[in-house]
Amino acid sequence: MAEILGEEEIAGFEAPVHRSLIEPILVAGAPRAVAIINGTISAALGLGLRLWIAGLVLWAVGHMAAVWAAKRDPFFVEVVRRHVRYPAHFGC
Repeated sequence: MAEILGEEEIAGFEAPVHRSLIEPILVAGAPRAVAIINGTISAALGLGLRLWIAGLVLWAVGHMAAVWAAKRDPFFVEVVRRHVRYPAHFGC
């Protein structure tokens, strides 16, 4: 790009971008926030209401859905937040 603009690159003025700055934080394949919320709700259902099987099923289904969505789009949580924030009258 610098050659196209007629500029020369100056040695020593490089800034490497590490992968950790651009990749989402995932917990077992699901986004971190979704995994924490899913685990908390499932634990409350399983431990608080003593519905162990329902809590495990909710956790497994919720986690599998979050992993599936993260494989399709790693930033789906941010997209959903942005979608919910805009009023419905902007859409069709």
